[in-house]
Parts: sequence; C-alpha cells; structure tokens
Amino acid sequence: MSETVKEKAYGRLAVSFQKKPCYDIVLEHSFERLPEELLQLFQGEDGDNSLEKRNLCVITDRNVDALFGSEIKELLQGICKELFFYVFSAGEEHKTLETVSDIYRFLIEKRITRKDMLIALGGGVVGDIVGFAAASYLRGIDFIQIPTTLLAQVDSSIGGKTGVDFEQYKNMVGAFHMPRLVYTNVSVLKELDERQFASGFAEIMKHGLIKDGKYYEWLLGNIYEINDRDMDVLREMVYRSCVIKKKVVEKDPTEKGERALLNFGHTIGHGIEKASNFTLLHGECVALGCIAAANISCMRHLIGEDEYLEIRDMFVPFGLPITLRNIDFTAEEVVENTKSDKKNASGTLRFILLNRLGKAVIDENVTEKELLQAVEDLIIHEEA
Repeated sequence: MSETVKEKAYGRLAVSFQKKPCYDIVLEHSFERLPEELLQLFQGEDGDNSLEKRNLCVITDRNVDALFGSEIKELLQGICKELFFYVFSAGEEHKTLETVSDIYRFLIEKRITRKDMLIALGGGVVGDIVGFAAASYLRGIDFIQIPTTLLAQVDSSIGGKTGVDFEQYKNMVGAFHMPRLVYTNVSVLKELDERQFASGFAEIMKHGLIKDGKYYEWLLGNIYEINDRDMDVLREMVYRSCVIKKKVVEKDPTEKGERALLNFGHTIGHGIEKASNFTLLHGECVALGCIAAANISCMRHLIGEDEYLEIRDMFVPFGLPITLRNIDFTAEEVVENTKSDKKNASGTLRFILLNRLGKAVIDENVTEKELLQAVEDLIIHEEA
C-alpha cells in the first residue's frame, strides 16, 4: 500500500498470516476514498490484470441498497470494465443456499470470471453470503467487504469466516475465504437504527470481556458518548475492537485453537436465536449468551458474583436484553439446540468461560445441567 494512501487513511490495520500481508482494514469517515483503495489493490497491474479490465459486482440487500446503493454506484462507475449490482431481500431468513444459488446464476449470466471481484455491501448477513459465494464460485474469486452495521464493522467482516444457515442451523455451511480489503465507513453508524446499533455493541462488549479488561472499563466509562454516537469515540471503539479481532484471527485463521475464544456467548446465543425463530437479533442473543456464560463462570468460581452481576447489568445501558420474557420456547429447547452447534468438537461442546475480566478460556466439560441452569436464569416467568 502506498505511503500516500496510508497518510490519508482515517485508520488502517494490516492483517497478516505467518508474517505475510493478507489484507487491510481501512477506517474512513465516508465512502469517498473507496475508488482509490480499489485502484491501489491493482496498482502496478496492466493489461487484462488492471482494474479497468475487471468487472466489479456489488452484492447487497434491499435495505442497504436503498441507503447507499446510488452513492456506491456513482463512485465506482467508470473505474472498472463494467459494474454490476445484485440486490436480494434483507434478513437472516434469506441467509440460505437458495440465495447463494441465485447469486451464482446472476454471476454466470453476467459472465463474471476469476479475474473479476465481488463487493459485499451491507451487514453480517450480506458479508457472510457474499463471502461464501466468492469462496465457492469458480472455486474462489476475490471479494472485498464494505460493512455497514456496527456488528459487521467490528466482527463479521474480519477474519474470512463466510457461510449460510441450513434449515435454521446457524452458519452450518461455509468456508474460510479472506477478503482483499475491508473498507469501513464509520459515519454510517450515525444512521443505524437503535436496535441494530445495540446488536453490534454485544460483540464489542465480548471483545473487552474475553481479551482486554481495560478496554471493557473504557466502554463503561464512555456509555453516554457511545449512546450519543460521538464520532471520535465511535471511531476509537471500532478501531480498538478491530485490533482485538485482528490479533486473534492472525494467530488462528481457521479456528484450530485461540480463535474459538471469539465464540464467547455464541453457543447459547445461537441456541436462543434458533429457538426464537430468529425474531431476536444476533447481537441480542449474543448478549444473553454472554450473560449465561458469565453465570456458569460464576458457578465454577472463576469469577465472583459481584463481577457476574456487573457484567449482566452493564448490557442494559447499551440497549441490550439481559432476560427472556414472553417467550414460546423453553430452556430445554435452547440447550438441545447447542448440541447441533458447529462449535462442537467430536461430540464435545467447546464452551468459552471467563477466567477473569478480560481473560477467557476454552472448556470442554460444561455439563447439560449447567447449561440448563444458566438459560433458566435468563427466563422471567410471568405470573398468571
């Protein structure tokens, strides 16, 4: 990457594997520099390898297209051979192989080849779907991520995990496929609705809880600024979370060991997500899963009761749930769902617990009884 681009960057992190550069995470305050970043990817290439000889295909959902589609189209028109847009219906219910098949069909009809590039414009669902399509179409083509939700900016766009749900089993079909670039426009967070913003914040709290106690304390110290969406604070928050995720995935790109720590809150969270038939957002379920995991950590005397209660209660000011009310499923159903979680290793549940604030550990001995108790403690039973 040229010094000119580095100097202009609002924030830049280089992701490397085995000391070899793989891709950059770029934090900006607008979409304006997206064309320059794309051109830099192919700097020095000429002939058929130059960007002007490549097709770009932006894939997004209807909600994101309505917000940013026109702006992205205007910025990218003219820098490539041909620009295509594919728009699908928004929502977790469309994170399926059927949607990927529709994308394949579109790419084939538009004669997209291996030298071309896909662009994932949207939140976690879009990024996961497009990443998987890129990993599998023609046995793998380039793609970049343009995350437009807080959750995608700090979590799902980083690390190359791609995939779709299968018959309501979360992310059961997928592949590791690294993007060429993650271009993050932090200013879009100003327009994100309250529930989606809170959903993303669950992953941020997770980063502090598992890896950086000082960062967790910083988050609590900036509650008002974060909720007011102070851009300087949000930029630092996104940057610091990206640093944490970057360091973890660099050490363990395909989740053979330490990267599993990022699943803190996700095993029970995914169980709740499925049991609720995806009526709860991913981050809301992760928050509940984090609380349940902290509860089990407390039961095991890894953390104190005061620490557990603080962790639980600190989700509240950030707009996240800490209990389950008026639900039509049981704790038993949630726990049953964990048995089909993809994080199970050879039939053994790999569960993430807190050893202390800012320090997580992998545990393969969490019992079904402990899981049931932790989920049951989340449920508020309304009196008749």
